[in-house]
Amino acid sequence: MSVKTMSATSSNNEERRETGLSLIVIGVMLWFFDALVFFFLPAGIKLGQQKGFTLLTGAAFLMGAVVMAIGLYLRKK
Repeated sequence: MSVKTMSATSSNNEERRETGLSLIVIGVMLWFFDALVFFFLPAGIKLGQQKGFTLLTGAAFLMGAVVMAIGLYLRKK
């Protein structure tokens, strides 16, 4: 294995790890947004918009979980 090949492989692994970490951070941010939506859910219930808040909370939670799973997969690979 030449030095050039090792360097390309090393940079590719580092790029994949950085991409994975970025996706994990995005997933955590989505979960934080989900917590904010959940915090304001009682106000939505009073206004009669419980379905919209519930849908938004579920979507943010699932998107965060999927993005974090992809990030973890990229970091471990």
